[in-house]
Amino acid sequence: MKIDKTFLAIGAVTLAALTVMGGGTGVFAAEEKAVRLPAPAVDTPHAAQDVRETAVFAGGCFWGVQGVFQHTKGVLNAVSGYAGGDKSTASYDMIGSGRTGHAESVQITYDPKQISYGKLLQIYFSIAHDPTTLNRQGPDSGTQYRSAIFYTNASQKQVAEKYIAQLDTAKVFSEKIVTQLTPLTAAVAFYPAEAYHQDYATLHPNQPYIARFDLPKIANLKTMMPELYRDKPVLVSQAGK
Repeated sequence: MKIDKTFLAIGAVTLAALTVMGGGTGVFAAEEKAVRLPAPAVDTPHAAQDVRETAVFAGGCFWGVQGVFQHTKGVLNAVSGYAGGDKSTASYDMIGSGRTGHAESVQITYDPKQISYGKLLQIYFSIAHDPTTLNRQGPDSGTQYRSAIFYTNASQKQVAEKYIAQLDTAKVFSEKIVTQLTPLTAAVAFYPAEAYHQDYATLHPNQPYIARFDLPKIANLKTMMPELYRDKPVLVSQAGK
């Protein structure tokens, strides 16, 4: 989300009024919706050894996506950042133009003995964002808010492709999934965002945008996938300590 001083100034009363006016739909809907999805029919095997894997997902403003995965069991770290463009344009001030090729993304480091890549995808498609809207999530629009998976190897690509096909065939969404699949390479890498964007949903729970668009996603994770929910989030500021 592009930080807007006017939006940040909205008080609780005004925000509540806008929510009611939304009638449960649109930008000021009563809550962020989630869709119950089947688990992937094809998934990566659980690791037999102690290893760490990474996944990179883009799905709108990175604050909420990061917040959801920070509350997911098996996730060791979740870092907000940028992927899809050049290192020279990987900054918040520049990606707002929508012309850098970057998408606001989250790099997830996880323990494959505790959670699989397919389960992360299930959360990503079900709770973290709407995969049927390419360049828009909630009130945010532009290519920097696109739905995209940046895969790190052939196995991740295969699992993601087959899961998208599985969900489209089952017609679990009213529209077709438009999520882009892009390989992470030396040229298309992940770049961490500025420090003030990290752990944002946890540090600013009363900020109107967080309260309206992001905290409901975390609540949906707890309600819909309680076996994967962790109450205490794993924070960037505490990772490795």
